[in-house]
Amino acid sequence: MINISENRFYNGKTSPLFNKDIAQQARQFHSKIAGYAPTPLISLPQLAKQLDVKAILVKDESHRFGLNAFKVLGGSYALGRVLANHLSVDISAIDLKTVSSKLDKPMVFTTATAGNHGTGVAWAAREMGQKAVVYMPKGAAQANVDRIKALGAECIVTDVNYDDTVRFASRTADENGWMLIQDTAWDGYEQIPTWISQGYMTMADEALEQAAAMPQGVPTHVMLQAGVGAMAGGVLGYLCDKLGPDNFKTIISEPAAADCIYRSGTSKNGDITCVSGDLNSIMGGLACGEPNPVTWPILRDCSDLFASVSDNVSATGMRILGNPLKDDTAIISGESGAINMGLLYLLATQAAEIHSIATSVDLNQDSVVMIFSTEGNTNPERYRKIVWEGMLAVDGPA
Repeated sequence: MINISENRFYNGKTSPLFNKDIAQQARQFHSKIAGYAPTPLISLPQLAKQLDVKAILVKDESHRFGLNAFKVLGGSYALGRVLANHLSVDISAIDLKTVSSKLDKPMVFTTATAGNHGTGVAWAAREMGQKAVVYMPKGAAQANVDRIKALGAECIVTDVNYDDTVRFASRTADENGWMLIQDTAWDGYEQIPTWISQGYMTMADEALEQAAAMPQGVPTHVMLQAGVGAMAGGVLGYLCDKLGPDNFKTIISEPAAADCIYRSGTSKNGDITCVSGDLNSIMGGLACGEPNPVTWPILRDCSDLFASVSDNVSATGMRILGNPLKDDTAIISGESGAINMGLLYLLATQAAEIHSIATSVDLNQDSVVMIFSTEGNTNPERYRKIVWEGMLAVDGPA
């Protein structure tokens, strides 16, 4: 159910790509978008008491621009930076509602996605008067396909896994002269993935500002989920620059079917290690087998624990958040959003060997734990099966 390991490569080295100054630039860009507002940071005091920690703070990204997920932060910022470069202006001069009037014709943006990233790119392209073509891996949920199409984008489901779909989208972009907006990187394609991860720092900047204004204070522990590691790396880089890497502990989690960050972090030399195959997991947004080389260094250098978990861990987190203890706030969290709530619950309640790992990172009565619920019920039918019908029980099959 859980494989968890201490990071022996930790050195506390921060990243010049992900810091508080760039986070402020990204947040200023997002704040100019109609409908922008910080998403809630919700305290769960009764659950904290139950799990014997000081506080649990959950950033609820189901409220982000009405899109039910955080990913639009990265896609919109990257599109803004691309258009700013194309027009030879500063990013501060880009206005989503007027930028199309400065172009001779719309640009075509394309991407590969498990769902939320493609939704964000499609939304940002529509808001900027541009076009989007989105590719999804085999097994993509029809709800995600429909959501992307409803935003005016073309959406095509391939017959290969996520990482091969990324390669297909890249080739298609080259052949057609389109602009690829991908949240992972490779040799020769680093700038746009960097901008995407920098866009995610808006979420972290909001969360830290909100936490500082709450009686519990800033986090002592941060739990971040990883697919390719784009969000985890951007958020961790910002927090290390803002708080100092030695002033909080970080746990990075992934689905066991696609645990490329865990395998990289537990490899002999800390080298990027990929996972192949179908990558089947209910956590579709995290079902990625190849780490992002732009963000891997900060994850390697500043994470404290790497965890690989089965799907029923996330399902448990969904049920906990959606059915809270009395006086706590209910949070609708989807499969990729709830992984760390499930993991925290098991760290606090399960077998001694798991609990000892929690002790190794000082997870105790003085801990303020911050979790990012990165999506709501983006797949409503499966959400009901998990939360209503008990699909993937914690003591059931993975």
